Amino acid sequence: MPHIEITWDKGRSVECKRKMAEGITDAVLAATGGERDWVTIIFHDIDREHWAVGGRLNIDRKGPVTDGDHP
Repeated sequence: MPHIEITWDKGRSVECKRKMAEGITDAVLAATGGERDWVTIIFHDIDREHWAVGGRLNIDRKGPVTDGDHP
């Protein structure tokens, strides 16, 4: 079964990751069948100064992560 990696801005809550893991796992199993324990997910939490889009660091594009940015 699949190994899924999610790369996103650092700062999301554990509860957000729980919901994402459950929803992604449910979607994979609905599409392919199998067992829940066969689906693995890794979250890569990246600081904005370590990620660029369009030649610009995300820290410059969006500013630093604040408490209101992510659930």
